[in-house]
Amino acid sequence: MKIRAPLAALLLFVIADAAHAQAAADADFTVGDIKVEGLQRISEGTVFNYLPVNIGDHLDAQRVREALRALYATGFFRDVELRRDGNTLVVAVLERPSLESVEIKGNKDIKTEDLQKSLRNVGLSAGKTFNRSTLEEVTQYLTDQYYSRGKYAVTIDSKVEDLANNRVRVNLDIKEGDRAKIRQINIVGARAFKTKDIVESLTLKTPNWSSWYKQDDRYSRESLQGDLEKIQTYYQDRGYANAHIDSVQVAIAPDKKDIFITVNITEGVVYKISSVKLAGNLIVPEEQMKRLVLVAPGQTYSQKIISSTQELIKNRLGAEGFYFAKVEPVPTVDEAKREVALSLFVDPGNRVYVHQISFKGTTRSNDETLRRELRQLEGALMSNVALERSKQRLQQQPYIETVDFEANPVAGSPDLVDVVFNVKERPSATISGGIGYSAAQKFMLNGSFQDSDFMGGGNNVAVDLNAGLYNKVYSVAHTNPYVNIDGLSRTVSLSYRSSTQFVSTSSNFRSENLGVGLNYGYPITEFQRINGGLSLQRNTLLTYLGSSAQQAVDWVRMNGRSYSEVALSTSVLADGTAVSNATQLYGTQFSDVELNAGWAYDSRNRGLFADRGMRHTLGISYVPGGSVRYYVASYDSTMYLPVTPRNVVSFNVNVAYGNGLGRTTGLPPYKRFYGGSAEVLPRPLP
Repeated sequence: MKIRAPLAALLLFVIADAAHAQAAADADFTVGDIKVEGLQRISEGTVFNYLPVNIGDHLDAQRVREALRALYATGFFRDVELRRDGNTLVVAVLERPSLESVEIKGNKDIKTEDLQKSLRNVGLSAGKTFNRSTLEEVTQYLTDQYYSRGKYAVTIDSKVEDLANNRVRVNLDIKEGDRAKIRQINIVGARAFKTKDIVESLTLKTPNWSSWYKQDDRYSRESLQGDLEKIQTYYQDRGYANAHIDSVQVAIAPDKKDIFITVNITEGVVYKISSVKLAGNLIVPEEQMKRLVLVAPGQTYSQKIISSTQELIKNRLGAEGFYFAKVEPVPTVDEAKREVALSLFVDPGNRVYVHQISFKGTTRSNDETLRRELRQLEGALMSNVALERSKQRLQQQPYIETVDFEANPVAGSPDLVDVVFNVKERPSATISGGIGYSAAQKFMLNGSFQDSDFMGGGNNVAVDLNAGLYNKVYSVAHTNPYVNIDGLSRTVSLSYRSSTQFVSTSSNFRSENLGVGLNYGYPITEFQRINGGLSLQRNTLLTYLGSSAQQAVDWVRMNGRSYSEVALSTSVLADGTAVSNATQLYGTQFSDVELNAGWAYDSRNRGLFADRGMRHTLGISYVPGGSVRYYVASYDSTMYLPVTPRNVVSFNVNVAYGNGLGRTTGLPPYKRFYGGSAEVLPRPLP
């Protein structure tokens, strides 16, 4: 039988109204007791805690509706029914199933741990109450995540498996598909500049020879938003003050593998700067402030130059404690003359003091180890210059990878902030060891240990052990960078070196060196240090006439406490004949006290993998007395220049010169400078 829609609605209304009237009549009583039915995992106490009805309450239709809404709102139940049994309120419930586990397979682009974390955040994890609507929301959320990564062919199949004891298992089968690639970027309305020149500055690009590792041909929503700003900035930096993006269309091919991006832009016209003035509360003398203004009348309008001026002024005010100073450019456009009158409105805000400094992300370094590198102090005026220098000094430590900082205002105190340094540590210790064998050197053992942040105190400990037939090295060194609060550093070293090869297997040369060193360093400016110290050395050198390099034989015979002897040996020929051999040996022994002094300038932004700044070192070693006297002067310079956000060019210069003093005929062989391969005996450089 068919019922017209108005008649069907009226019939349902009459039935519902009759049921409501009967329920209202049954609900109008005073609750003498409460009984709960249908519970499996959830306790009665939980139900009573959420149920807005207590024994002794008068129950009516309104209270029934409130009770039903309250129990449904918990999310624990699929169905709730309230019944009356005499003066007893019976609460009959059907629990939602509990989630036994969530199984994920097929994901590659997003790690399983990250997916599980997202599921836990929305309540979809083992032991939680299962809600199918939550599963649908999660499926859509994960789909959006893959879309944002350019994988538009992704499919997520969710299956719910019923288990015993009102439990379920959720299986998520993800088929990511291929990431969509950008086939074309078209800028409609670009007349002043070529599209390829504009696209060159963007993050997103069409496939090219470097896309296989840069992956810049893969579409993402976030990258597109950043590139739209870059396009607008590209124009505004070149005089087009009113250039703006009108619209963007992103089209996906039917196979969901190719993406076509179309950007519609209105260029406008080129504007010149007609005048520049400063307004507001300047704090510092106006003449000083004007020297920071890079914009000048007659220049082509450039948002980049205006932004640089803003930063310079804010940094200058920040050095005076006005860390949150604002500099707002207010342009007045003259359309007829195509000129812009620029006003820079300065609002210094409150002078800010640092209330507390803390570190996050550190698990190894002691608080004192990090705090002594800071140039921003607690209780002092907050200075962006001091904060940036503190960041730089922290990053110069070999056990720290990156540092960022954030300033958090203290509630109720507008002139106080807490500074938090977010530190990412890198491994401070390296340990290595090995064993080898070769026909020439037989068994070789080596091992080393170095920790630049020993026990979290910032001290450097290095141990090197190397044992072979021709070379032996045993050394230990300890550096304390902060002997006192003024930054005095101390390095103590002990070493033993023995070598029976000079530069190749065809040149026999034996040397032994035992040394003890002590060196101190002291900062004279924020970027410069001086150092000085001495080392006590005992040296023994032995050469073989005819098989050692001639320059080594000559030096040994003429310097130190030289001596000579003949070494006899017997060899047996193939026919069994014994042949005696005599080898002339020349040796020398000497002890010396080597004084050293140096100067260093370091403005690198990091101790390792620097990408800007420079480092210069100048060192002089001098042996003033004894049977062997000499000096060595050296200079080393390294400069880092960033050419792109990802590429850095470094320049290095290393110059050294040394010579003997007095009766010493030249530098000891182990101090000389050599060029060429290890298989030739080059002429020593002067």
